[in-house]
Amino acid sequence: MQAVQFDEHGDRDVLEYGEFPDPEPDDDEVLVDVKAGALNHLDVWTRKGLPGIDLDFPHIPGSDAAGVVEAVGDDVTRFEAGDHVAVSAGVSCGKCEFCRHGEEPMCVSFHILGEHVRGVHSELAAVPEDNLVPVPDHVDWEVAGSASLVFQTAWRMLLTRGRLAPGEKVLVHGASGGVGHAAVQIADYVGAEVYATASTEEKLSYAEEVGADHVINYEADDFAGEIRDLTGRRGVDVVVDHIGAATWTDSLKSLAKGGRVVTCGATTGGRPETDINRIFWNQLEVIGSTMATPGEVDDVLSLVWDGTFEPRIRETLPMSEAARAHELLENREGFGKVVVIPDSEL
Repeated sequence: MQAVQFDEHGDRDVLEYGEFPDPEPDDDEVLVDVKAGALNHLDVWTRKGLPGIDLDFPHIPGSDAAGVVEAVGDDVTRFEAGDHVAVSAGVSCGKCEFCRHGEEPMCVSFHILGEHVRGVHSELAAVPEDNLVPVPDHVDWEVAGSASLVFQTAWRMLLTRGRLAPGEKVLVHGASGGVGHAAVQIADYVGAEVYATASTEEKLSYAEEVGADHVINYEADDFAGEIRDLTGRRGVDVVVDHIGAATWTDSLKSLAKGGRVVTCGATTGGRPETDINRIFWNQLEVIGSTMATPGEVDDVLSLVWDGTFEPRIRETLPMSEAARAHELLENREGFGKVVVIPDSEL
């Protein structure tokens, strides 16, 4: 088969698209004929190298994909050849105390396809049965292959961990990115008042289209000051911050008394300065969140499949142009998801 792969960490020039041995599914795995996948910033970080993660090279990146079941292992019961499926990339042990209590993303051995182990940006992928969700036949491959990671992440951040309620005010950073544009839609669906930041007027227009009530150009304006002005100096109840060091201090400043900041990542750095005095005096909550439980995945993806939520596609490229796909993410070009398709499907 053909696969996106790299033999060492580095810049975009380490990426290749070439021959790789066909995977052979284990008893609990499903062999998927991949029709489309999508990139996440995780793919960029994995390519560059993450502290504490030693990959088996060559590494196939990719945590999002969808396709048709080609074969199933002997122990697989939920799928059969011909089914349409999408990948849900979080892998849990199923045995530890967190898994037993239904908190799989807190599993002591939790890991992510494409980050810790080989991913799914290839013509074929062998995926554990538990990491696949059914996709209705009417759903386009680009939608099915780009929704799972960002929508499940945003859903758990806002509803489970952030406890967002109707009528509350929420600030979503990076509304043009994958998690950001999903979070705007979910917050709007809940009935919150949505404030969104992005770097260009075009991206802000897109954010308004998918549900933002107020938009702030963080390149031109002090977003914390704008939030104070827009809320009558009250602040927002929840901040969705996956940016990290560049926004962290002002995210805390943007919160109302008793507010919550929820984070799932740190694209600009994970060691920001933190005003502890502000946290305890205003009784703020700092909440971490990663991926989602199977039940949360089912809940949010059912709303993608029926059209309630829409993964916006900024560009679709052949997998042989994976370097350009990475460039789009690194340079923050466009709004929404970057999709890659096996060259044989074009």
